[in-house]
Amino acid sequence: MASIDSKYWQTGYRFDGKQKVFSIGVYPAVSLADARQRRDEAKRLLAQGIDPNAKKQADEKVLQEKRDKTRSFRVVAKSWFATKTKWSEDYADTVWKRLETYVFPDIGDRNVSELDTGDLLVPVKKAETLGYLEIAMRIKQYITAILRHAVQQKLMRHNPAYDMEGAVQKPETEHRPALELEEIPLLLERIDAYKGRGLTTLAIKLNLLIFIRSSELRFARWSEIDFKSKLWVIPEQREAIENVKHSTRGAKMKRQHFVPLCRQALKILKEIRQLTYEEGNEAELIFTGCYDSFKPMSENTINKALRKMGYDTTQDICGHGFRTLACSALIESGLWSEDAVELQMSHKESNSVRAAYTHKAKHLDQRRLMLQWWADFLDENRYEMVRPFEFAQKQ
Repeated sequence: MASIDSKYWQTGYRFDGKQKVFSIGVYPAVSLADARQRRDEAKRLLAQGIDPNAKKQADEKVLQEKRDKTRSFRVVAKSWFATKTKWSEDYADTVWKRLETYVFPDIGDRNVSELDTGDLLVPVKKAETLGYLEIAMRIKQYITAILRHAVQQKLMRHNPAYDMEGAVQKPETEHRPALELEEIPLLLERIDAYKGRGLTTLAIKLNLLIFIRSSELRFARWSEIDFKSKLWVIPEQREAIENVKHSTRGAKMKRQHFVPLCRQALKILKEIRQLTYEEGNEAELIFTGCYDSFKPMSENTINKALRKMGYDTTQDICGHGFRTLACSALIESGLWSEDAVELQMSHKESNSVRAAYTHKAKHLDQRRLMLQWWADFLDENRYEMVRPFEFAQKQ
């Protein structure tokens, strides 16, 4: 029974009229007693009409499948995802849904150690082919991070995702449509003549004055407004509203954003307060929905109103385009530095902005003057066009 030369325990048997050999194990790792026990088990299988080799292969296959499941891309992705405790709920939800939609169908059940660069490119290229260039780029980043986690957990020796670099077309920078400054008088005329919901008109007027982002405006709460200090402080993150997607979104740059309130903005906010403020309303939203004061104004409300005014929001102007309009006028005036404008726009800080405007209170007075100038400039343009540099000379 023991083959000393080859150092294997083996036993011969016949099954279906064929002579076969059943390998029991390696000597001396498998003792004589163990070898005899396994031989006897093989005989019992034969007595039941079962090929011991086939049974052994089936057992090994089941074991391998269990091992593969614990090392599947999906399982490793869950392990990686669990480490991202600092992500916001909205962002985490977006990442996981993208993995479920675009990645798991192709490689979710594959053992990470068996994946090569070509396998990883399959879901990425599918998204790219559909024209979802931004998503293709993002899922490439997720896959790379997940397999880096797998390497760190010693589930694979190297990360084949690194070789995807350069294989995905980069999305073009999206430029939001914005009017030329010469078209401001007509814009103001159309806003004043708008016959839709009063709160929508006030939202458009306020957004034009303070040029904050859509989510910063829509999810705004009354507690953020300090009428006495004439200041709106947009927090890094807001308290979630039940069943309202993305309601935790605050300032986009993940830090408090300070918005000085000019005379015109304060007047509009006081008008809005008469419309939407409710004592005891836990949501305390400034811009409430049409049918439910506990839900925010729709993300499409402002653009829909602009379309009713006759604008093509893909070519002419959109709500986000108010930011471009304000930025152009402030820079052209020559009164304000680009760094000051960038800070009020709440763009990602350059080194120069960070150095010059580290302390928000130190430059808040200058920013108050800047937003008041912009509001007065709009008033000056209500009936005829006045260039920013011309209006600056009148100050």
